[in-house]
Amino acid sequence: EVQLQASGGGLVQAGGSLRLSCAASGFIFDDYVIGWFRQAPGKGREGVSSISNTDGNIEYADSVKGRFTVSSDNAKNTVYLQMNSLKPEDTAVYYCAAVDFDDVDHELRPDEYDYWGQGTLVTVSS
Repeated sequence: EVQLQASGGGLVQAGGSLRLSCAASGFIFDDYVIGWFRQAPGKGREGVSSISNTDGNIEYADSVKGRFTVSSDNAKNTVYLQMNSLKPEDTAVYYCAAVDFDDVDHELRPDEYDYWGQGTLVTVSS
């Protein structure tokens, strides 16, 4: 059974940092792309970042480039999202998701992903 467990959310002041974790199990981690997505109240789900455990490709949304860093610990089957210089507009529920490397073309599109974890809430106060 595929499981994705996101954690690390919380309340932080603008300019602060948080690190999210996504622990994965039930599939061959090296064969998958892990994506981070977020959904703010009243808005659609948007891609934030992704990392391919197969070829190492990394993608970022323009809104987070230079502030967020995605990384993967293949020994722990865990992907991290380090979020620095947080802004109030980063407030959202953050989700991690997984898709087989061979099945994805656009790594920041939510509809490309097959497996989803529960979300973790990030709130950035001004």
